[in-house]
Amino acid sequence: MPAIEVSHVTKEYRLGTLQGLRQAALNAGRRLLGRPVEERPLFKALDDVSFSVEPGEVVGIIGHNGAGKSTLLKMLARISTPTRGSVKVNGRIAPLIEVGAGFVPDFTGRENVYLNGAILGMRKAEIDRKFDEIVDFAEMAEFIDTPVKRYSSGMQVKLAFAVATSIEAEILIVDEVLAVGDLAFQRKCFDRMQSLINGHGSTVILVSHNIRQVERLCNRTMLLSHGKVIADGPPADVCDSFYRASDKQILANRGNARVGRTQSSGDLELVAVEVFDQDGFPTDAVHHLQDVEFRIEYEVKRIVPSPIFGLGVHTTDFFFLATSQSIGAISKPLLEPGRYQVTFRVKRFPFLPGVYSLRLGVALGETFQPVFYSESVRSICVTSKRGAETNVTRGDGFVELEGTWGLHCLNSKPTCVGSQHVEVHVP
Repeated sequence: MPAIEVSHVTKEYRLGTLQGLRQAALNAGRRLLGRPVEERPLFKALDDVSFSVEPGEVVGIIGHNGAGKSTLLKMLARISTPTRGSVKVNGRIAPLIEVGAGFVPDFTGRENVYLNGAILGMRKAEIDRKFDEIVDFAEMAEFIDTPVKRYSSGMQVKLAFAVATSIEAEILIVDEVLAVGDLAFQRKCFDRMQSLINGHGSTVILVSHNIRQVERLCNRTMLLSHGKVIADGPPADVCDSFYRASDKQILANRGNARVGRTQSSGDLELVAVEVFDQDGFPTDAVHHLQDVEFRIEYEVKRIVPSPIFGLGVHTTDFFFLATSQSIGAISKPLLEPGRYQVTFRVKRFPFLPGVYSLRLGVALGETFQPVFYSESVRSICVTSKRGAETNVTRGDGFVELEGTWGLHCLNSKPTCVGSQHVEVHVP
């Protein structure tokens, strides 16, 4: 029997329904008189959604903001009901949707553990048995008898997450709650989720904008768009589809995109950044493992002694991937006022297909004092190898490793006689 069955679920909202008393009375009068009442159109947060989840499956749900992800989770958690269709859930549910909801500021942490646990369906005896484990996981032993109103927001969320994940439930419903607390605690949360998935065999529905997290935790992923399920399958395939759609949107919005962090002493200004393919033609897209040349034009306002130039590549969400500096390659004692072009040629651009951004910097050679620095100054799209599709997806990382494979027989038995050493070079 499926743990979750969603059949032709539609959820509609009427936008702008808040009305004054006068307008409500007028509309009621029009209805009594049989006159038409002007109403705003219905908005479909979910539109004829159907799927089932088997026990033990870990299903990730991804999509843009407003795609219907959280609405769907609220249906599964019985927080909301569908306008049409049906939702069947077979098993005890632990909804990690709004951790900390129901905390009373004037109650102590101890009191709120019992209150929040009761809200989530735990019996007092169960909370008693797990209380020490909850407090230890949240790292709150020192503050557990302090009123919650004196907690920081991070402390409250840590305690709430510890309570929510202590429930012995067959089905976990998780909505963007793994990025709580500091980095060390986030790691604990991730490990706790993996333990619940692998150790207890729980059925998990996970909504997250952290696509790498979804790929890591889930064995199935659904992609929602405008209230519809447009893809359902292996995480690598579905997440790659989402990446490609996002890449197209990023490129479409590139002209209006906000530039990342920028710092400048005013001694020079960035004039232009151009990208050229291996044949010397200007381009916005290069093939994976193709040579590429970057040409950066600066206008120097005041003398810049012993300049060091830098170029880096980062993801569109500012995850830094690589950096190169001109130390030892350009030995110019000083730049006098004027225009200069800096070139940087990369052989076999190593990044896997996707959209990336460039960051640039200029510093003084003797002191390494920054003169200019800017992120996301230019987008560059990497496409599959010319003539063939790459067999590595972005879910496998950002770069393809080059190396030489070898197979050696270490068995001294006669069966190894005649075996051959095989080496295959990965281009």
